[in-house]
Amino acid sequence: MAFNPQNPVIVQSDKTVLLEVDNDRYEDARDTLARFAELEKSPEYVHTYRITPLSLWNAAAAGLSGERINEDLARFAKYPVPDNVLVDITDYISRYGRVKLTLEDGKLLLISDDPALMTELGRHKLVDPLIEERVSATRFRINPAQRGHIKQVLLQVGYPAEDLAGYVEGARLELQLLDYCQATGEPFVLRGYQQEAADVFYAGGAAHGGSGVIVLPCGAGKTMVGMAAMENLQSATLILTPNTVAVRQWIDELLDKTTLTKEEIGEYTGSRKEIRPVTISTYQILTYRPRKRNGTDLRSEFPHFALFDQLDWGLIIYDEVHLLPAPVFRITSEIQARRRLGMTATLVREDGLEGDVFSLVGPKRYDVPWKELESQGWIATAECHEIRIPLPDELRMEYAMTPKRQKYRFSAENPKKIDVLKQLLHKHREDTVLVLGMYLDQLENIAEKIDEPVITGKTPVRERRKLYAKLREGEINTLVLSKVGNFSIDLPDANVAIQVSGTFGSRQEEAQRLGRILRPKRNGLLAHFYALVTHDTVDQEFAANRQMFLTEQGYRYDILYSDEVADFEPALLATRARRDGRRALPVPEA
Repeated sequence: MAFNPQNPVIVQSDKTVLLEVDNDRYEDARDTLARFAELEKSPEYVHTYRITPLSLWNAAAAGLSGERINEDLARFAKYPVPDNVLVDITDYISRYGRVKLTLEDGKLLLISDDPALMTELGRHKLVDPLIEERVSATRFRINPAQRGHIKQVLLQVGYPAEDLAGYVEGARLELQLLDYCQATGEPFVLRGYQQEAADVFYAGGAAHGGSGVIVLPCGAGKTMVGMAAMENLQSATLILTPNTVAVRQWIDELLDKTTLTKEEIGEYTGSRKEIRPVTISTYQILTYRPRKRNGTDLRSEFPHFALFDQLDWGLIIYDEVHLLPAPVFRITSEIQARRRLGMTATLVREDGLEGDVFSLVGPKRYDVPWKELESQGWIATAECHEIRIPLPDELRMEYAMTPKRQKYRFSAENPKKIDVLKQLLHKHREDTVLVLGMYLDQLENIAEKIDEPVITGKTPVRERRKLYAKLREGEINTLVLSKVGNFSIDLPDANVAIQVSGTFGSRQEEAQRLGRILRPKRNGLLAHFYALVTHDTVDQEFAANRQMFLTEQGYRYDILYSDEVADFEPALLATRARRDGRRALPVPEA
């Protein structure tokens, strides 16, 4: 392949990929790379991706071949793709499924048609202890209780197993999706991508379909995908969520859009312990550990893990699977015969446990770029802005002297952020605004200064639901939220989010916070996401890292400085549509 200066991609022999932003083919190349490479850096002009074994195995599980990936790289490459990269991609893709787990006559077998590979694996110090019997040169018997462990080990060794061992059916539970919402009487039908995601999860039917992760943007209706999966399987279901508010929202949706009754749905939280054919719990309650423990097994250490044994579950749904705590991974490794559906807006984990999600919950089965759903009108069009604010002169020396571990909090709590916040609230005085932050002292101070209510982890669930209802009904138009507002709050009219502090450089949090305002807007307004950042401090450095995932999804941050905010005018969707020569998209029904 000859040099093609019009192309935006440079593939390097160390499997890093450089993407030129100021290029006509940038967006197409970005969306293509996102399917099989991980974004590492996203400065203004050149973004850096890396092709990793895990990124390729997720691509393989989603149906991409090595040949297709190599063709895509060649299509966008400015220079010839190094031969070692082409060979390695083909090799890594081919490793997924070279060994398989199957169930024959009640025995769990690890099999392959490659005797040399099986010999190599059988001699590996991590694999050998998990082999109960070497049935033949190509068949090893594995203890069914070790099904999750062998998959974790094989991923580490570099040969991820395709799990074809099937699943228990679980207790029978009949339910159907309704064609209308019971609360409003409005028609209800799954969107095309929601139905497709549920079908992909169930691909292979009762024999094989039933483990993996669905990746959809916030506001795209992942709960509907979960309900469609439940309808496909018709079995008792355990749903795990981030918090009690999410539990109640699942209950509301199930009662509104399915044939399930109140008697068939149980809440298992700190305040209630109901176990019913559909039981909804939280990661927090599951990982509760008493101070005094009896025994050393998982169920003694975490007494609420007994929930996994209370009914014959046919499906376990992990809502916001990227938040799955390490102890829940451990119990998940023991329940591999149960179907597992993970749902998330981003598979990014700041703890580096993406491999455990792949091994124990399942590989990525379905993914849709955020901008694709935005272009179809299923999520709101959003503008992202970073506003850089200087430290007050009298605090600059104090910041310089602050220990490294405390510099972020010092800069994140810059008192000048309140002045900029007030300016933005004035500009958006007719909008529905969420003020988002991390530090409780900062948030309580802000709530007092702007005279608006605040919700933190200390706020009782009943009070939270009241305040959310007031915001939905227009009694208030601004709400200050701590990290409890990052997930599973249904505020369809919220169209402005102002982030005053975040969890260091968390990419997943940035994505979740933008997601709070991505419900389609019936009034045709753009959604606006503001990140207030202290200029020339670690606050600005962490902000750059937080924005990486959204950059990969096609969002670009306008950079404003605090002295420019007074003259800044937020755009309306109709205004931008006229400017770009495009028709404003209608907001589709749910």
